[in-house]
Amino acid sequence: MKLPPLKALPVFEAVARLNSFSHAAEELAVSQSAVSHQIKQLETYLGEQLFWRSGRTLTLTDEGRQYLDAVSSALLQIERASEQLLGHEEARIRLSVFSSFAVRWLVPRLPELQRLHPQIDLALEMSSENPVLSDRVADCFITIHKDSPAYSYELLYVEQLFPVCSQDYWQKIRRELGREGADADNEALTPDEVAQFPLLSTHSIFEKPAGDWEVWYKAVDRDIPAGARIQHFSHMLLALEAARFHQGIALTNDYMLSTRKDSEDFVRLPCHPVMTGDEFYFAWKTSRRRERGIQMLRRWLVDEAIRGGLRSSGDSNSEGI
Repeated sequence: MKLPPLKALPVFEAVARLNSFSHAAEELAVSQSAVSHQIKQLETYLGEQLFWRSGRTLTLTDEGRQYLDAVSSALLQIERASEQLLGHEEARIRLSVFSSFAVRWLVPRLPELQRLHPQIDLALEMSSENPVLSDRVADCFITIHKDSPAYSYELLYVEQLFPVCSQDYWQKIRRELGREGADADNEALTPDEVAQFPLLSTHSIFEKPAGDWEVWYKAVDRDIPAGARIQHFSHMLLALEAARFHQGIALTNDYMLSTRKDSEDFVRLPCHPVMTGDEFYFAWKTSRRRERGIQMLRRWLVDEAIRGGLRSSGDSNSEGI
């Protein structure tokens, strides 16, 4: 078996992760010259330059980035295997998750995870955009893309959007539309009636102004009425808060209203929903499929998604296991 200088591998991982020779030296409790020596020895062995150095700027080369993915994964597997043999039950897992999914759905459920699996030490890495699937970022992910063949995926939720407003604002809508009878809650609102009230739009959903409402109207072969008043927000969390404080009608999804106690503050309007085309998956590197902590977290997430109505028990869609 022909192996590279093994002592250099943790040094390389630390330099790449911290983007600094001096910070890596401090973390590893060695001198900066010792770090430089190990990196030079590794580069000589590989015959490839791993870092570009320009003054104080340090960046990975393409070869270095590719090598880091393999090395960091291997070091993590060695660490996990050693912990198992040593009898350490605690599983430290970094989960990269969208901020809205974390705040509205996952975080309120964490006490139950800790009750059922106290050995899981879960660290959340917040992501505003779809994360790059890499051990450098996290151990596992909530993602809407299945673009890495090195990863396995478990379906959690197929997203749909539907209009909501606050309880007080719903009473205002009923009064202004003259719908104050006992059956008003079930009588469908027309798209023109919805447009009589401020539309709270989330830019990040379709990455263009009013893109969410445009898709909602297109679902019934309509354009947004010319006189519609649209308020723009960068994130669904903000639009939902505006709706909660009686500022208009927002488009939201199931997981935003499935847990929090303030979900009862909202009314889902009697209107059509629209599918966004996004599917939310739990993703983990296939080479780490035997790690007990990741599989416990996967099963728990699936059970909670079923219990919370995000997916049905028949939606088994595990890929790459």
